[in-house]
Amino acid sequence: MRDRLLAAEKVKAIDWRDGVLYLLDQRSLPFEENWIACTRVADVAEAIGSMVVRGAPVIGISAAYGVVLAARARMAEGGDWQAALEADFALLTEARPTAANLFWALDRMRDRLGRLKEQAEPLAVLEAEAIAIHESDREANLTMAQLGVDLIRKHQGNAQAILTHCNTGALATGGFGTALGVVRGAYIEGMVERVYADETRPWLQGSRLTAWELACEGIPVTLNVDSAAAHIMKTKGVTWVIVGADCIAANGDVANKIGTYQLAVCAMHHGVRFMVVAPSSIIDMSLASGDDIPMEERDKRELLEIGGKGLGADVDAFNPVFDVTPADLIDVIVTEKGIIERPDTAKLAQLMCRKRLH
Repeated sequence: MRDRLLAAEKVKAIDWRDGVLYLLDQRSLPFEENWIACTRVADVAEAIGSMVVRGAPVIGISAAYGVVLAARARMAEGGDWQAALEADFALLTEARPTAANLFWALDRMRDRLGRLKEQAEPLAVLEAEAIAIHESDREANLTMAQLGVDLIRKHQGNAQAILTHCNTGALATGGFGTALGVVRGAYIEGMVERVYADETRPWLQGSRLTAWELACEGIPVTLNVDSAAAHIMKTKGVTWVIVGADCIAANGDVANKIGTYQLAVCAMHHGVRFMVVAPSSIIDMSLASGDDIPMEERDKRELLEIGGKGLGADVDAFNPVFDVTPADLIDVIVTEKGIIERPDTAKLAQLMCRKRLH
């Protein structure tokens, strides 16, 4: 199956070439495919904060390359470049507060920096670490796709309808995708008849990105407004809701794109299984529960305006980016280290002790 997954890789959101980070501007998709060249750490932080790049895994990868760009600039300035680099770490940290991969990748780059040997070439070492983070995410995607497909085969082997939310495909990762990677893999294996994609307001990642990715690969997809999800579960034979995650707490609570929580509630009511697919780097064992996850809110104008033009009355607006789905609403969490059914604190701790899938 792995060879078939590799052959299906057609979309990518990030490219590192000749010391420059190129990011596919996801704000302009599907109308235009524009690549933005980042040569400074400030470029990377701005790209993350302004949603040029989005999706927890690819945010972490971008930040890792951002550290390489920052180190190159600080070394050119002279002096104590490692001390000066802390300001750049802070800049990247503040770009998005909820994506756990961002902090994980920065911690890994800082750790590698702390283990530099005197004879080492710092830039070469840091670049190799960033590339390793990128490649490991791609490998994790493929492993998760295989595990998720096996789960779908185990519970319902025939062609079926799947509902997904936001974008968790190649655009959100360093490779095949997390939740959408499972969907893609299941389609390749003949187990998906149709995918229902929530439009995912207010940034419309479902309609602009997920539907675009699936259509590019010839996978049958139907776009729906977010508020139609419960009706679709009731009437369209959906057997799985499959979503990604931006952060998972130690007890299995999951922070993901706003609207995920209500999907889990509706799925339980309709007897639809609920799968979360995310790399283990998303799991933050220092957070006891979802109540401890920092939750990002964005500018209310994203709800009140389109193209700078007001939609109606001048009122207040609440624009949370994420919500928290309690662990007891989740049937299974799929990671590259393995699968957790009915997640809880003990199961998450056991998973995180593993060095690799076994």
